[in-house]
Amino acid sequence: MIDSQANISKRFLRALAGDVTDRPPFWLMRQAGRYLPEYREIRATAKNFLQFCYTPELAVEVSLQPLRRYAMDAAIMFSDILVIPDALGQKVAFETGEGPVLEPIRSLAEMKQLDANRMVEHLQPVFETLRLLRQELNDETALIGFAGAPWTIALYMVEGRGGTDGTTIRKWAYEAPDDLQVLIDLIVETTAAYLCLQIESGAEAVQIFDSWAGIVSESQFRRWVIEPNRKIVEAVHQAHPGVPVIGFPRNAGALYKDFVEQTGVDAVSIDHGMPLEWARDELQKTCTVQGNLDNHVLLVGGQALDDEVDRILEIMSPGPFVFNLGHGVLPPTPPENVERVAERIRRWKT
Repeated sequence: MIDSQANISKRFLRALAGDVTDRPPFWLMRQAGRYLPEYREIRATAKNFLQFCYTPELAVEVSLQPLRRYAMDAAIMFSDILVIPDALGQKVAFETGEGPVLEPIRSLAEMKQLDANRMVEHLQPVFETLRLLRQELNDETALIGFAGAPWTIALYMVEGRGGTDGTTIRKWAYEAPDDLQVLIDLIVETTAAYLCLQIESGAEAVQIFDSWAGIVSESQFRRWVIEPNRKIVEAVHQAHPGVPVIGFPRNAGALYKDFVEQTGVDAVSIDHGMPLEWARDELQKTCTVQGNLDNHVLLVGGQALDDEVDRILEIMSPGPFVFNLGHGVLPPTPPENVERVAERIRRWKT
C-alpha cells in the first residue's frame, strides 16, 4: 500500500493510499460509453473504433463527458485494452454488433509477427490523450490510466474474439505451457512499459483489467493471473513509487485474497458476486477495496438501486473504499440512474 501520510489532496488518491475519506470517492468502469447520447454523437464522427481511440481530441472529449454530468472523483482515459495487441502488430478490428475480432495467434511461429518495439511509437496518441486530459482536470479530480492483464489480453489474441469460454487458450495452457509463457512474458513486458509511459504522460493511478481471470482453475490462476500481475505491479512500483495500482481479477472468488497478498496491488476492484462482509474482513485490511455495484441494478434503477447503493456504502465505507461497479456500465443504462447513484454517494457521510 502506498504511504497514507503523503500529502494527497484528491479524495480518490487518498482512498487508494489507505485513508478513510469523508465520503467514498467514486468513478464507474465504462463511465464514458454508449449509454451517453453525447458519446454516441461523437463516436459517429470516427471511421472505426480504433481510430476513435487513437484520436486524442475525441478521446479527451468522451473522457470528460461523464465528469460534466456527474462530477466523479476520477476520470479514466478513453481507450481499449486491445490497443496492446494492435501495437504488437496483430490484426485487430472491431466489427459492428460483434465486438473485437483478431487474427488468432496459436503457435510460437505465429508469435514471430509480434514486435514489442512498435509499442511506444504506435501508442503515442494514447499518451497524448493523457497529457491533454490531465490539463483539463480540476484539482479535485484524479486521472486513471489502464491496461488489460496478460491472461485477458492473451485470451483475445489466441481466441480471436471475446465472448468465448477460452477453450483454445485453456487447452494450450495445459498442453504447451512453456509456449504460452512466451506470449504471456511478451505481454507482461509490453504492458509494464505501457503503464509506466501512461504515468509519465499524466496518469495518477493505473488499473489492470483481468476480465477473464475467473475462468481458470486455482493452479492455473496462480501461474497465469497472479504471477503476471505481480510482475507488472512490481515494475510499475519500481519505476514510479507512490503511484497506486488497482487490480481487477474479475470472478476470482476466494482467490481475490491470494491475488491481493501476492501481487502487491494498492487496491483491488471486486465484481458484484463478491460477498461484501468477506471483502471487508479479508481484503480491506490489506488494501483499498473498489466496487462492486451490479451493473444490472444500475440499469433497473429505482428503489432497488437505492437500497443496493446504501448497502454497499454501509458495509464498505468505514474502511478504505472506492465506490464503483462490479463491471462496466451497460449501454442501455438510463443516464439518470447514474446521476441517482452520484447524488446518493455525495450525500453519504462515512
